[in-house]
Amino acid sequence: MTKSELRAGTEVIMDVELISRVQFAITVMFHMTFPAITVGISVFLCVIFWKYWRTRKPVYLQMYRFWRRIFAVGFALGVVAGIVITFEMGLNWGGFAARTGPILGPIIGMEVVTAFFVEAAFIGVMFYGDGRVKPRTMFISTVMVAIGTVLSSTWILMANSWMQLPAGYEVDADGQFIPTDWWAILFSPSFMWRWPHMLVAVMISASMVIAGIAAYYLIHKRELEFAKRSLSISLGLLAVFIPVQIALGDSVAADYVATQQVTADKQLPSKLIAWEGNWESTNNGYVIFAIPDQAEQRNLVEVSIPWAGSAIGAHDLSGASTTPGMNLLTPEEQPNMAWTFWGFRLMFYGSIILFISGFLSVVLRIRRQLYDSTRFHKWLLWTTPVGIIAILGGWLTAEVGRQPWVVWGELATTDAFSDLNPWTVLLSAIGFVAIYAALFTAYIIFIVKTVRRGPERDAEVEESDGVEGWLVPPTPAWGEEKTLLEDEREEAGAH
Repeated sequence: MTKSELRAGTEVIMDVELISRVQFAITVMFHMTFPAITVGISVFLCVIFWKYWRTRKPVYLQMYRFWRRIFAVGFALGVVAGIVITFEMGLNWGGFAARTGPILGPIIGMEVVTAFFVEAAFIGVMFYGDGRVKPRTMFISTVMVAIGTVLSSTWILMANSWMQLPAGYEVDADGQFIPTDWWAILFSPSFMWRWPHMLVAVMISASMVIAGIAAYYLIHKRELEFAKRSLSISLGLLAVFIPVQIALGDSVAADYVATQQVTADKQLPSKLIAWEGNWESTNNGYVIFAIPDQAEQRNLVEVSIPWAGSAIGAHDLSGASTTPGMNLLTPEEQPNMAWTFWGFRLMFYGSIILFISGFLSVVLRIRRQLYDSTRFHKWLLWTTPVGIIAILGGWLTAEVGRQPWVVWGELATTDAFSDLNPWTVLLSAIGFVAIYAALFTAYIIFIVKTVRRGPERDAEVEESDGVEGWLVPPTPAWGEEKTLLEDEREEAGAH
C-alpha cells in the first residue's frame, strides 16, 4: 500500500460525518431493540391481567408477574438509550438540531409531557402495587403504562416521518424550518402508513418472544399450563397480525415510498431502487442475494429469480415490466445500496419466517396439536428474535435509504453534522459501543436466567392477608428465595 493510499484510508476512517453516522446508527439500533419487545409485551400484560381479574385463575397472575419482569428491564434500558439519542442530536448533529429544532423540539417535548409523564405516574403501581392495591387499580395502571409506550412510539414516528416526507413548514432566512401547519407536520402521508406498520410490527415481535419462551417450557415439560396459555395467546395474536402487516407493508412501499419519496428532478424512488438491488434497468427478476459494489456501480455477486420482480414489484404477471436500476440516479443521489438492500432483505425474509410460524400455528391449532409438536416448538425457540431483527432491518432500510438526505429533499446529511474533532467523536463512538455491548450482554443474561428460573416462583400458594381479591403477596427479590423447582430437586436428591 502506498503512502497516498494509506493517507486516503485514514481520512475515510477519521471522517467526522461517517463516525457520527455510525455512532448514531448503533445508538438507534440498540434503543429500538427494547421497544420492539416492551411495547407489545405491555399490551400482552393488559390482556392477561384482565383475564386474571375476570376469571381469578392463578395461572394468569403467574403469567403477569413473569412477563412483567421481562418488560421491566427492557423498559428501563430503552428509556436510557432513548435519552442518549436526544443528546447525540444536539452534540454530533448540531446543524440538524439547529435547523429542525422549531419542529422536532416540540414533538420530542410532547413525548416527554404525554408518554413519559403517563408512564412515570403509573409504572410504580404496576411494578410494586402487586398485592398492595386492588386488582382494578393494577389493571388501570397496566393499561396506562401500555398507553404510554404506544404514545412514545407514536411521537417518535411522527418526528421521523416528517424527516422522511417533510410538510407544513417554511424555511426562514437563517435556514431554520418554521412550522406553518402542525396538522400537516404531525399527520404526514408517511406517518399515516408507517405508524400502523410499526405498531403491528412490535406486536408481532413481542408475540414471537413470548411464543419462543413458552415453547422452551413445553420442550422441557415445565409449567405446562403457563406455557400453553402463553403460547396460545401469543400465536393467536401472531396469526391475526401477520396478514395485516403484509398488507400494510405493501401499502408503505406502493403508496408512500414509490410515489412520494422520489427525487425532485427525475421523480424516481431512490430508496425503492436501492432495496431492489439492480444497477441496470433491464431485470424483470427479483434479486434475492447480492453483494453490491457502489464504487464500480455493479453487483459483485447476484442471484435473481426471473419474472418474480415484475410480478412482485409491478404486479405484472406477464413479466414484461422491469425493475428500475441505480443507473437512473446520479452518484450524488444514490443511497448506499448494500445497507439498504440487506436491511430490506432482513425485513422481508423475516416476514416470510413469521408468516410460516403463524400459518403453522393455525394448522396445528385446528388439528389440536399446538401443544404437542416438539418440532414446531423448537422452530419457535430458534426463531424467537426474528421479529426484532425484521424491525431493525426495516429501520435500516428507512434511514439509510433516505440518504443523502437527513430531511428528505431539504437538508443534506453533509450539512447536518457538527464540526468536531474526529478523535473526540471516534473515542465517544468506541465508548458507546463498549457500554452498549455490556448492557446488551447483561440483558441477554438476565433473560436467560429469568427463563431458566421459570415462573415457578410466581405460583400462588396461599391467601394474602393484604388487599382483598389477591391470593398471594408480591414475590421476593432476586436471591431471597428458592424456586419451587429447586426445592423439588433438593427433595428428590435427599430421597
